[in-house]
Amino acid sequence: MRPATESADLPRYAPDWLRLREPADAAARAREPLDALRERLTGPRLTVHDLGSGTGSMGRWLAPRLPGPQHWVLHDRDPQLLGLAAASAPRTAADGAPVTVETRRGDLARLTPDALAGASLVTASALLDVLTAENVGALARACAGAGCPALLTLSVAGRVDLTPADPLDGQLAAAFNAHQRRGGLLGPDAVAVAADAFAGYGATVRVHASPWRLGPDQAALTEEWLRGWVGAAVEQRPELAGRAEDYLRDRLAACRAGALRVVVHHSDLLARGGAT
Repeated sequence: MRPATESADLPRYAPDWLRLREPADAAARAREPLDALRERLTGPRLTVHDLGSGTGSMGRWLAPRLPGPQHWVLHDRDPQLLGLAAASAPRTAADGAPVTVETRRGDLARLTPDALAGASLVTASALLDVLTAENVGALARACAGAGCPALLTLSVAGRVDLTPADPLDGQLAAAFNAHQRRGGLLGPDAVAVAADAFAGYGATVRVHASPWRLGPDQAALTEEWLRGWVGAAVEQRPELAGRAEDYLRDRLAACRAGALRVVVHHSDLLARGGAT
């Protein structure tokens, strides 16, 4: 991930970065949870809460894949991102039924059960890994209180595969993972912590792989990801700076030549059932 700025609560992300990653996110998200959601989500209208909605990519991906009238509630603390998300939200569901949207500005690090009252489904994309264990516990409690399932996608899994390999890959990956855990954030531990938290409320939890697979057709995203990945690793371990500079130069050259492939591993979590 490549946040634009950070606060004491949650990072803020640049719209350009969110747009750049959206096609890779759409291609990576697991399809298996969709069948389970289609079976469970019934009623005159679905109310879907999208937490940390950013520019609205989750709604653009999921709303057209679910049937029936839908009302999406977009939560984010950045008013610019909320405006972009609302303006580009889909207006029809899988069967042509209407999709409506509202926005709510607020701090997701302090989510309460009341905020999700009446929810049919809670979704999020690339959110769990920038939360603390306390935040995730509050999220699980809120979903249990609302009696709704949660589909939480594209959490970093702490593993990256680069081809061709380089001797520095492992050190940079370890430093990046440590950077993701700074300040009590969960980083690559997020999915395991979330699975335990939801299970603690009686939910059935399934985790599915959702890797980015980046090749020559995703060169722009790969370049930006590389800069952010190496930069975070060096911020965590400044002693890597000299070698990392040469590494990044060579990796970017390979990327531009179409000779680099990267798999960035993520996980999607679906939690169903459970109660307060």
